[in-house]
Amino acid sequence: MTTEQARKTAEALGYSTGFGNEHSSEAIPGALPHGRNAPQRAPLGLYAEQLSGSAFTEPRAHNRRSWLYRIRPSAAHPPFTRIDNGAVRSAPFTETVPDPNRLRWNPLPDPAPGTDWLAGLWTLGGNGDAAQRSGMAVHLYHANASMERVFGDADGELLIVPEQGGLLLRTELGLLAVHPGEVALVPRGVRFRVELLEETARGYVCENYGAPFQLPDLGPIGANGLANARDFRAPVAAYEDVEGPVEVVNKYCGNLWSATYGHSPLDVVAWHGNHTPYVYDLHRFNVIGTISYDHPDPSIFTVLTSPSDTPGLASVDFVVFAPRWLVGEDTFRPPYFHRNVMSEYMGLIEGAYDAKTAGKGGFVPGGGSLHNMMSAHGPDRETFDKASAAELKPQKIDDGLAFMFETRWPVTTTPQAAEADHLQQGYDDVWQGLERHFRP
Repeated sequence: MTTEQARKTAEALGYSTGFGNEHSSEAIPGALPHGRNAPQRAPLGLYAEQLSGSAFTEPRAHNRRSWLYRIRPSAAHPPFTRIDNGAVRSAPFTETVPDPNRLRWNPLPDPAPGTDWLAGLWTLGGNGDAAQRSGMAVHLYHANASMERVFGDADGELLIVPEQGGLLLRTELGLLAVHPGEVALVPRGVRFRVELLEETARGYVCENYGAPFQLPDLGPIGANGLANARDFRAPVAAYEDVEGPVEVVNKYCGNLWSATYGHSPLDVVAWHGNHTPYVYDLHRFNVIGTISYDHPDPSIFTVLTSPSDTPGLASVDFVVFAPRWLVGEDTFRPPYFHRNVMSEYMGLIEGAYDAKTAGKGGFVPGGGSLHNMMSAHGPDRETFDKASAAELKPQKIDDGLAFMFETRWPVTTTPQAAEADHLQQGYDDVWQGLERHFRP
């Protein structure tokens, strides 16, 4: 499909709404059975198949599964064989040691001609163990060609954060269009193909090996705020009835495996359940903040969280710094100087971030910074000087959209990230010149 055809398809898409809902959809009326999940003969000669994203016996509130009604069952495929992993790496990350230094990268360089989304995946680092379903990985991508093959990740769910160029995701459960300023969430095991809506695409990916992302509890905030469930859009059923060779790539325990099917695996005609992809517009995030003094911890900007076995300690949080008003009285308004038991990878989707200087050699869209566990960080000198002298009138922050993958364990970088040409040298210099103001 051409880029223009992909754009027209994306513009015509419809969705079902609500995060964590029991969705149901059929591309052909009558394809979805009623009253049972696995009738003796499924409608329209389809095969009934359950896709489980959680153990059968996990509590109902955490159970993820969808019933799929497809032209052929997923079991109808030839053996998979190992293929080259390219620039994709997985946990455990043992080729280097965790680095306490603050690190920052410029955007990825332009990809070679003919690079599709999967070939353009480039792993920065991560933690945990993919085979043990714990931890996470940070990837970036750059692409200039649509995928013809199909990809599925058995190791974890994928949170895709475009920075340049929209994407059309053709998944087993239907189609999603995701543009810069939006994010797409593809659950573990769901197969999909990525088609470009522009000539090139670039962005970020969080691969979550652990518990599936969920909306954070709101606590004293109450019933409303942050990311509202109604703003998440799930696909409606749309199937491919394609006979002929289709390459299917499976990421399994850190490695890529390939098989050539005799048909498209994106052949689900109807489905119901809650193990489904989503797309979410970050500009709809309902920002909570102070209306008196100081400002709360950045946890109030959490869009999605993957909980761990310790209450309140996330395996990974996805946090967005969306447009917002700053009104705190007698308050240093940019993010404060900080050392954190959590580790923070930050990226920039558009504009500038209010605690970091933009421009050449700074924090720019498509770039990223890593502040590992207990690494001291905060506003750079230029930002500190400006904020300390600013007139404290109401201020609208509306020229930037930044995000953070925050995780409980240090992020160990891959050798390719530690030695990359686009790794900025002298990042520590942004804090030089913070003068002594102490007057006893």
